[in-house]
Amino acid sequence: QVQLVESGGGLVQAGGSLRLSCAASGRSFSRYVMGWFRQAPGKGREFVARLSWSGSTTAYADSVKGRFTISRDNAKNTVYLQMNSLKPEDTAVYYCAADTNNFYSSRSGDYEYWGQGTQVTVSS
Repeated sequence: QVQLVESGGGLVQAGGSLRLSCAASGRSFSRYVMGWFRQAPGKGREFVARLSWSGSTTAYADSVKGRFTISRDNAKNTVYLQMNSLKPEDTAVYYCAADTNNFYSSRSGDYEYWGQGTQVTVSS
């Protein structure tokens, strides 16, 4: 069982930055692929970024590439999402997720464990 708790969301002006954190329980955190997804009002959940268990391989949605950075600290059982140059269209609830089978995919169905989400609102 893996429990994930996100934090760091909030209200920011366009062009600003936020850093989201996701604290994970469980001794095997360092062996999981981790991902960030988001869901805007009235829209489906979409992939944002993912990170291999070692942290050496990352992938991003085209809409955030060059602005967002995913990273992890396995000693702290935490994964981060640094978000820079935020835009109003980045407004959404952001979720972290754990893929214990190491599919390393962008499909939400490949992630078994999810946090409760944290709201990010970007004003224009």
